[in-house]
Formats: sequence, C-alpha cells, structure tokens
Amino acid sequence: MTLAIYLARHGETDWSLNGRHTGETDLPLTTRGEERAAALRGRLAGLHFVAVFSSPMQRARRTAELAGFPDPQVTDLLREFSYGEYEGLTSAEIRDSRPGWEIYHDGCPGGESPAEVYARAQQFLDLATSAAAGGGDVLAFAHGHILRAVAVAWLALDITAASEFRLDVATLSQLAATDRGRELALWNSQ
Repeated sequence: MTLAIYLARHGETDWSLNGRHTGETDLPLTTRGEERAAALRGRLAGLHFVAVFSSPMQRARRTAELAGFPDPQVTDLLREFSYGEYEGLTSAEIRDSRPGWEIYHDGCPGGESPAEVYARAQQFLDLATSAAAGGGDVLAFAHGHILRAVAVAWLALDITAASEFRLDVATLSQLAATDRGRELALWNSQ
C-alpha cells in the first residue's frame, strides 16, 4: 500500500509576517494570506483525499476553506505548539533573555515541552494512517511548528531535527509511505 499525507501550512497572519510565535492567539489571515491560501486550491486540484484534517484555529480552517475544503475534520492534535510565556514573542526577543534558546530543544515555560509536541505529532500520524487504512491519501491544514514535528515523527527522527526544516506559510509538503519505506516526498513547496 502507498500512502501520502499532504501537509498544508496556513496562510500569512500579521504575527507570522513579523515572526511572532502564534500558538493560542487566534489571528485571522491577512489579505495576502488569503490570496496565497486560495492558491493552494490549484495545487490540490485533481487530488482525492479520504480524510481532510485541520487545526481548530481560524487561520488553519480558513486556509482549508479557501483551498477548497470547507468542512475538514477539526482535531486538537494539529494545534500549534503551545508557547506559554513566549506567546507573541519573536525568537530574537526570547534569545535576548535566554541565549541559545531553541524551541525543539528547550520548549516554552508555561507551554508545551518538545516531547509533548512530538507525542501529539505521533498521535496525529496514527489518526491519519488509520483514516487511510482502506487506501487513499490524507490532507492536513495546520501550523509551522507542529507540521515540522509531524514530519520528523514520520521519519522517526528526534524532535530536535525539526529545527532543520524550514516551513513557510501557505506551502504544501508531502509525506509518503511506499514499498521502499517512509519518505519526505515534497517539502515547503509554493
């Protein structure tokens, strides 16, 4: 059996544009974010999905809607990393008070640990592979840090490896399982 899990990162928000960590703050897409999210529709046209999932946050759900999937199955497993005390801060601002800070190594005070995010990513992969057990592909709309965690969990890499994966807004990635094993078939494609 072959399986593809497509990962779509939500469109631009004011905070993603400025590099602010946006976990639980439920921001809308910018006008440009809506345009780029709508452009995903053409990239996904002609593909059939047995299941479409989304984070509950409006930026992910709106991206799904604009991409042509108005009724995704909403799951908390795809929520963004909980940044706790770092919500709304940039990485540079965090490193001013905590030099060398790296989200996938250090986590966030008052938020999630990297191990908790990795476990959630693995739970999402269990959900996705179960949904595709009868054959077919899966699509997920979510956020930059959780989708990187999903990718490294798929590849059975340590969560710290996620820091090496760049993932821009309104991009498409694809995880695949073939007779050769699991692979990253597409990453950060615009």
